[in-house]
Amino acid sequence: MNKKACSLYIKYILFSIFLFASCVAIWGYFPQAIDAHASSASSMIVLEASTNRILKQQNAYSKRYMASTTKIVTAITVIKHANLDDIVTVPKEAVGVEGSSIYLELGEQIKVLDLLYGLMLQSGNDTAVALAIYVGGSVPNFAKLMNDTAKEAGALNSNFVNPHGLHDDNHYTTAYDLGLVSTYAMKDETFKKISATKSHTVDRPKKGWKHAIKNKNKILHTFDGGDGVKTGFTKKAGRCLVSSATRDGMQVVCVVLNCGPMFEECRALMQQAFDNYSLVNILESYCYAGQANIENGRQEQVGAYSQKSFYYPLRKDEIPEIKKLVEFDKIKAPIKKDQKVGRIIITLHDRPLFEQELYSIDEVKGITIMDKLKDLLPDWLG
Repeated sequence: MNKKACSLYIKYILFSIFLFASCVAIWGYFPQAIDAHASSASSMIVLEASTNRILKQQNAYSKRYMASTTKIVTAITVIKHANLDDIVTVPKEAVGVEGSSIYLELGEQIKVLDLLYGLMLQSGNDTAVALAIYVGGSVPNFAKLMNDTAKEAGALNSNFVNPHGLHDDNHYTTAYDLGLVSTYAMKDETFKKISATKSHTVDRPKKGWKHAIKNKNKILHTFDGGDGVKTGFTKKAGRCLVSSATRDGMQVVCVVLNCGPMFEECRALMQQAFDNYSLVNILESYCYAGQANIENGRQEQVGAYSQKSFYYPLRKDEIPEIKKLVEFDKIKAPIKKDQKVGRIIITLHDRPLFEQELYSIDEVKGITIMDKLKDLLPDWLG
């Protein structure tokens, strides 16, 4: 190879290396454009609401601050412990609380329900304190109720010390926990209605006017089926959002914590969930499940049924992997109608998803001595 050809060859090699390195750099610089599975959120999770199946997650079990998404827990705790028509007299502790507010005045009287709208739509920190003191007697006492609510929802790695989400090092959650609390809260009709409300008018008798407030959650306006739930921001927590949407009977809840483009991320993640999953009716209610064998019965078998239906979010490729296993008990007559006779187990990839008891469709009487004698009598008579 002459010098000129050698030089061209070396230049070609160097150019190829440069091109490869550039592609690698561009790949790393634009992860959203290349990897549809990545998220810019520090923590993220998407859950199907009725089963809490995780459809997608990223650092979902890491401890994070959650800003005003705290108010999801505040709201459902208040709903559990207070009469919505009760009148709250605003205490001094609720006046002038920093951050977002509906500007409560000392001694002002407002319904619990209206304060909940102010809490969830306007993200009022003052309404959070007013509700906490009304329900719990003090903020610390109410925080205990909040932690009880979280544990009831299955959120075991969270700690709440205030009702508004203003920063405290001991006030934290995880994306997974916040998702569980949100699906728990969305099962309550009052919470669900408030969460999906785009605007509300609060009666302010002391001020002599009605206060119109609008929901800060853009998901309600910009995503088909959007029905909740809460925004949040502090410098320490970053931008946080819990969003919810329902389509074709399937509700998904998306949590993003410390996420700059929080609305865009949630819309993309929920759309991906709806594109890839559907809620499948795997087991009908009062479904016939087969015949159970009977010992010492006037008939050898009895039909069995399951009582509850079972729906589960599945991808198309998962549907063939669903299996139903029926196990019958050892049954001896007599048996009553609707007596437990076994169980049905539903699995996905051989992992149990759901189990419920099976019950007898009919009554079956046992064989008596007289029955046995009647059976033997023809043989004796020849």
